[in-house]
Amino acid sequence: MPLLIAGIALLLIIGALAYLMARDRGPGADDAAIAYELAWDRLDFESLWVLSGPELKDNLDRKEFVDAKRAAYRDRPNLERLARKVTVVSRNDDRDAATVVTEIALNDGHAVRDELRLARRDGRWLVVRYTLAREGEPAPDA
Repeated sequence: MPLLIAGIALLLIIGALAYLMARDRGPGADDAAIAYELAWDRLDFESLWVLSGPELKDNLDRKEFVDAKRAAYRDRPNLERLARKVTVVSRNDDRDAATVVTEIALNDGHAVRDELRLARRDGRWLVVRYTLAREGEPAPDA
């Protein structure tokens, strides 16, 4: 009898976990947008590849993309790690598309706002368009 109760309890736990996993939609568009901004700030081109839709990959495979970005930024180390903090200012999303405006508080005291368009593909959010929205303003104190 105890074995039967343990078996039923185990089946209930497995069923509950399956239900919760099916309902979990993973990280949201705002999470993907922040990750994308941080990848740019760190010049982490491997992560940019993963977070980008084909629209931003210039028809390059992963190695070509990473090599091209590294070459383009090789002589620009001053563009790395400029952000003090990245926050989401606004988000407008539906099931498979989102627009996220981020604000990057820079180490020099200014802030930059960017608009990212994202699409949900194969269950995850990808950045498909990236636009500098506004720059040069004093950053809010954090």
